[in-house]
Amino acid sequence: MKNRVQLIGHVGQEPEVKTVTGDRKFANITIATNDYYYNEKGDKVEQTEWHRVVAWGKTAELIEKFVTKGKEIGIEGKLTHRSYDDKEGNKKYITEIVANEVLLLGK
Repeated sequence: MKNRVQLIGHVGQEPEVKTVTGDRKFANITIATNDYYYNEKGDKVEQTEWHRVVAWGKTAELIEKFVTKGKEIGIEGKLTHRSYDDKEGNKKYITEIVANEVLLLGK
């Protein structure tokens, strides 16, 4: 349990699936999770968080076949951080989840 993430949420866009190095696939998706709290006035407020998820191999193939925008899914994986320099030379930082399991939920 050193670096383990579990999320249940809805897919925000159609999965982006690519093939690299022969026939190895990877998939990029975003997942929205919702949380609720009550403000000072007692009103219920919904807060949505967006999570970047990447999957490789068989997990990416599963996403390609069965996951679509709006579908509710559960994922388990690990949290990773990386950085790159954009076209203007600015350093950009990305936090994403590398999924090793996907659970198809909902209808």
